Amino acid sequence: MSRRWRWLVGTRYLRARTHNRFVSFISAISILGVAVGVAVLIVVLSVMNGFETELRTRILALAAHAQLEGFGRGIADWPAVAAQVEADPEVSAAAPYIQGEGMLLRDEQVSGVMVRGILPATEARVSALPAIITEGSLEALTPGGWNILLGSALARELGVGVGDKVVLAIAQGTVTPAGLVPRLRRFTVAGIFSAGMYDFDRGLAYVHLDDAARLWRLGENVTGLRLDLPDMFRAPEVARRLATELGGGYYVSDWTRQHVNFFRSIQLSKQMMFTILLLVVAVAAFNIVSTLVMVVQDKQGDIAILRTLGASPPEIMSVFMIQGTLIGLVGTLAGLGLGALLALNIEQLVHLLEAAVGTTFLAADVYFMSDLPAELRAGDLWRICGTAFVLTVLSTIYPAWRAARSQPAEALRHE
Repeated sequence: MSRRWRWLVGTRYLRARTHNRFVSFISAISILGVAVGVAVLIVVLSVMNGFETELRTRILALAAHAQLEGFGRGIADWPAVAAQVEADPEVSAAAPYIQGEGMLLRDEQVSGVMVRGILPATEARVSALPAIITEGSLEALTPGGWNILLGSALARELGVGVGDKVVLAIAQGTVTPAGLVPRLRRFTVAGIFSAGMYDFDRGLAYVHLDDAARLWRLGENVTGLRLDLPDMFRAPEVARRLATELGGGYYVSDWTRQHVNFFRSIQLSKQMMFTILLLVVAVAAFNIVSTLVMVVQDKQGDIAILRTLGASPPEIMSVFMIQGTLIGLVGTLAGLGLGALLALNIEQLVHLLEAAVGTTFLAADVYFMSDLPAELRAGDLWRICGTAFVLTVLSTIYPAWRAARSQPAEALRHE
């Protein structure tokens, strides 16, 4: 019973009485402040998580988990190297590629492009290219067919569709009686793909491996091998180990190094947003301090009576800490529910808002995507709610300490 009375008194102080509802109103504002701060943190971090996951998915749709690139003229006996690599238990598949830069010309339109020569059968094992082709097909890339697949943004810029002709110019020159001229080749657009990421849709084109080898005069060589791994997060370690086992002589790259700036910026943004928005919760916690100070001032008579009945200062302190803790707990749980609800429906809410104001918040050529994804992670929820609850509990210490120091005689003198 000695413990129960503290809970009864602490919870009763949260409820308004007829003659004084102002303190309860301030308590409700404190709860609302904590809830809003927690909800905002959950929504923002969930959007950042969703952005990171979506960006990684779209990058890995066309970027391999790891790459082994040969020095100089590339890898000579690539089938044997690919067989040795695929024998490794940490490698699911390996595909050869030839890569180089060029210029695509169509009438008066000129655009720079990264050209990648592939084998359609093996490329499907290391990327999602077949799934993102919107027009044409990957099988249209045949040796000697001089066909090309273009990204959707690049096709729009050049004003071409399936069946149209484009001219590819590469930096390697051809010696003629008139001097050194760029090497040119006419290609037929055999398909268009859309990765949903502007860098790929605007700057990447695919041709058959044999056509690329003839264009860059590599013979039987390839630039390197693209690898697919069961565990993509082990790509840096696996790529380095494979290069060592193959005897060296390879450039090693993986998806974390190729797009490291994207993921570093996202992590930095998440840390900054968490720190900045945590100030919202801190302000709400300071509001709890003012609320409890007002409650302590209002309950001076009650405190004096409790002291004369034998309540010790620590027990008086615990009464008001219970009240402040309940404010923080209710606010945190309310913010958790509100934040999760908003995060799970953020895409629909953004689309409704865009339709209402008649504008687009996310431009694909700037943010790499046009949707606003969100991903709730249990670790973030625990971190946000735990931090918010700890702040609210800490904010109860000073007002409760002041209540414990109240002198019964001083308070009863004015009653």
